[in-house]
Amino acid sequence: MSDGGREPTDGREARLPSVTPPRVRRVVGLVDTDSFAKWGAHLLASAPAHWRLELVVVATPRSASRSQLRAAFRGLDARLAHLSDAPPEPVAVDLVVRGLQDDPPDAVLVACIGPVAELVIDEVARRVPRRPVLLTGLPGISFPAKWKGVFLRARADLFVLHSHREVRAYRDLARAGGTEPHFALATLPFARSRGGAADDDTVRDAVVFAAQPSVPSDEQDRRRIVGWLAETARRHPEWRVVVKVRATAGEHQTHREQFPYPDLLPADAPSNLVVEGGPMAQHLARAVALVTVSSTAVLEAVAQGVPALTLTDFGVSRALINEVFVDSGLEGDATDLVDGRFGRVRSEWMHDNHFHPPTDDDWVDRAEALMVLRDAGALVDRPPARRSRGGALRRAWERKNALGAADRSVLGAVALAVGTPVRTAKRAVRRVLRLVRPVAAAPQLVGPPRSQRRPVPVGDGTRPGG
Repeated sequence: MSDGGREPTDGREARLPSVTPPRVRRVVGLVDTDSFAKWGAHLLASAPAHWRLELVVVATPRSASRSQLRAAFRGLDARLAHLSDAPPEPVAVDLVVRGLQDDPPDAVLVACIGPVAELVIDEVARRVPRRPVLLTGLPGISFPAKWKGVFLRARADLFVLHSHREVRAYRDLARAGGTEPHFALATLPFARSRGGAADDDTVRDAVVFAAQPSVPSDEQDRRRIVGWLAETARRHPEWRVVVKVRATAGEHQTHREQFPYPDLLPADAPSNLVVEGGPMAQHLARAVALVTVSSTAVLEAVAQGVPALTLTDFGVSRALINEVFVDSGLEGDATDLVDGRFGRVRSEWMHDNHFHPPTDDDWVDRAEALMVLRDAGALVDRPPARRSRGGALRRAWERKNALGAADRSVLGAVALAVGTPVRTAKRAVRRVLRLVRPVAAAPQLVGPPRSQRRPVPVGDGTRPGG
């Protein structure tokens, strides 16, 4: 017998499937320099909505300034958007660790330069009871793989990289060095499409040169670049040629800069050659093209559909961090720059190099799995790659090396006095060995012949892709 027109259910009522909402996870990011602050904050901002995010700036001799932090924190999601207007003050390492001891989060992202990352990971692993999951990684382009990056972060539970090529290279390197691989894939935050081109009213009138503090490192090479930029500005008075810097006088960067570009500009530089700071996204919004040797800004430009040029006048090498761009379609030289020829990325290059589908990313799932292990008390500590002896004195040396004058401990001073001559002697021995050992010549990496490049001439007032 039916009741009110309802179908009989034989005592069973139809129910909607119950979906248990994911557990809220508290995740704290620790950042220090300008590039690590930008990367760490934007990586966290890409995490799922049930992650409750916090961010702490670690006080080190190279911590980003407030203006650098404001630029780094632009464009974050609602959980971290307040940081751009009110960047947090740097906090000493001991106070950071004490805060984690008092209120342990589910996970900590250690987004710091190598020596600081090693110190913080070690401090958290040793001193925080029921320690959080330790996440770490590298900002920007991390190919070729570097053993030092693995070595200093080996104790972290998960190491985030940003391309299939990087993950393969670091996995092979870790295994060769006797370290268990622990690498995960995430789309580089700056390589995400902004969801459409700029407004039609946007004036694109700038050729943006993304300056790097140490690439190239030679003063004369940097002066050559300034000369090419000046000639580009003279040949194209309709363009603003912008030297985009990441630091002003007195500010620190992830890599030390011995010859800042603003100091190299000639007195007779054309008026349309300018030096500017600020967020790269703002510059790309009005860019005709982006030029660099190997800056990660190239990936930002590609994501926004802006033509780009990676200068190969100084060669292609590990030191220049530009091997990844071989066969990308973006390689060129000073003549291309001055003539206004900029490249479009080759589609066949993209999947393996930072532009994989978002469905390939596994860092969140793997971080969640590690947090579940922590919930169950089953999180296993990873061993350090460092095999050297020394105990407390060695740790004091590493702390002094990471924090410099910010470490005022007596043991740190003792470690410095003992360790400095030892390190000097070791370096001298290595130099001698390099001189006496035969060095196998590495194959030279070269880009495609000039005739096979796909330049994109940009004429007066022409919009990219137009």
